[in-house]
Amino acid sequence: VFGKDITLILILNNLSFDHKSVKVDMSASTILYTRRAVAEILKATTSVDLGSKQGKHIRLKIPYSYYGKYLTTDKRIQVTALCEVLNMHGVKLLVEKTIILEDTNIIIKIPRRVVVNKAVTLEISYANPLPEPVNRCILLVTLMNQQVKIHLARLAPKERSKIYFEFTPRRTGPLQLQVDFSCDKFSHVKGFVTIAVAPA
Repeated sequence: VFGKDITLILILNNLSFDHKSVKVDMSASTILYTRRAVAEILKATTSVDLGSKQGKHIRLKIPYSYYGKYLTTDKRIQVTALCEVLNMHGVKLLVEKTIILEDTNIIIKIPRRVVVNKAVTLEISYANPLPEPVNRCILLVTLMNQQVKIHLARLAPKERSKIYFEFTPRRTGPLQLQVDFSCDKFSHVKGFVTIAVAPA
């Protein structure tokens, strides 16, 4: 989840009866959806001895403080591990994993029944998942082809807040509401809901 430390586990298994020593070069970079690297955020090297038919786990931790300021709106991190079996010249294995961090910031609550031409109030809650305060908070609400920009107060670390948004639907059928939350530390955290508007 965005704002939290990331823990990964690399599992190495020796499928043979021979003892093996493996050198592991690990790295992590923030990337765009096109897989183009933005910034390298972690580099580590370790060695592992594997006995006959033995398996071992290597833990890799990426703290939020490493990736936070380098993350793009795609919220993707690519982790690679290059495993080289020593004493066996040229035997290498590359493991790659792309992590897409989830947002759990926006929660939209709608009444059980929404009726055409009758005012309805929605509850929109938003949060700061980071261990640091955020400023210049803006909520962009898109509904019925119109956008409303709402300037919000700063949020303390891990703080959740909410606003109430009132509107009157002018037609029956499905209506999509989209919310976009941005601040000085991250941007474009989205939430959306489809509202079923019933006849009067």
